Amino acid sequence: GGNNAGHTVVVDGKEYDFHLFPSGIINPKAISFIGNGVVVHLPGLFEEAEKNEKEGLKDWEKRLIISDRAHIVFDFHQAVDGLQEVQRQAQEGKNIGTTKKGIGPTYSSKAARTGLRICDLLSDFDEFSSRFKNLAQQYKSMFPTLEIDTEGQLKKLKGYAEKIRPMVRDGVYFMYEALHGSPKKILVEGANAALLDIDFGTYPFVTSSNCTVGGVCTGLGVPPQHVGDVYGVVKAYTTRVGIGAFPTEQINEIGDLLQSRGHEWGVTTGRKRRCGWLDLVTLKYAHMINGFTALALTKLDILDVLDEIKIGVAYKLGGKRIPYFPANQEILQKVEVEYETMPGWKSDTTGARKWEDLPPKAQNYIRCVENHVGVPDVFSSLVKWVGVGKSRESMIQLF
Repeated sequence: GGNNAGHTVVVDGKEYDFHLFPSGIINPKAISFIGNGVVVHLPGLFEEAEKNEKEGLKDWEKRLIISDRAHIVFDFHQAVDGLQEVQRQAQEGKNIGTTKKGIGPTYSSKAARTGLRICDLLSDFDEFSSRFKNLAQQYKSMFPTLEIDTEGQLKKLKGYAEKIRPMVRDGVYFMYEALHGSPKKILVEGANAALLDIDFGTYPFVTSSNCTVGGVCTGLGVPPQHVGDVYGVVKAYTTRVGIGAFPTEQINEIGDLLQSRGHEWGVTTGRKRRCGWLDLVTLKYAHMINGFTALALTKLDILDVLDEIKIGVAYKLGGKRIPYFPANQEILQKVEVEYETMPGWKSDTTGARKWEDLPPKAQNYIRCVENHVGVPDVFSSLVKWVGVGKSRESMIQLF
């Protein structure tokens, strides 16, 4: 993805907001790498740097590497994103709910082979400029109201080129050396969620990239044999930003409670997140695609005050259970959710640091999730971490 998704990371009481930066940028011992599958808005990158420097982020430019094959998001891509949303609203009465960060238009340019990459920006600037002008012209002919300050943008881009030049590497060779040199721990962070994947998500209400595990190979140039453990991250309830089908959504006081207790606001857009009960059909579906070797179940503490908790365990169509996750949005809007109801634990879990510290009813809730998601006879997908608060310490590791 690009700077459309946001992650809030809390370390030592400091809150950081990341969009383009990998979350590992805080770790002074880690090298952070933005791969070729990411689309990079350079003004956004430096804005983000500045914001997080105020929170105490130091020397990030010494630890950040950017792939020379990553495509560039231009300001006019962002303008077009907004215009397309207005058009969709006018023509269809509904939009996709994009973040207007230019992600879709940039991936469109990439697929149409008219996109420009970091390597182009750092090579012959005259050649880059003429291709930039051609691309700008194409968009202006498609959107007559679009105004582009071509010379102004090129001047800024020239400045950014010199700022990022020391950070840019051939990403494929960089990853090859990381995998085959002295032994290293390599952690890949997926952008967005499985259900926002361009191929497997709730199309068309998705992002424009592969944010499932396949993105490790296509977005970084890592061969499949090197993909080791795959960790799924799932909240103890379900949320969604923007429009699109959401079968377990609770448009009631339960939904409001989850939204307010969980501080469910989009990090990028500030939009309220829609909230509902944990949907195990979508979790199983994500598991089919990604093959999780372990799960991190987060925000369990948000459920602490509930009298009873429901888990969506199956979808029914015409009264019959279906074993798959429907591709078509209209069908997904029609499914009936079958719930399992469990008693709430009604006690504060935020201080728990070991499994034994959790109330038995909270333990049962976690085991119920495991029993439904685990694949029989192959392996059981186990919850390895349970999150009970937003700081890094608020975590129970089970094995």
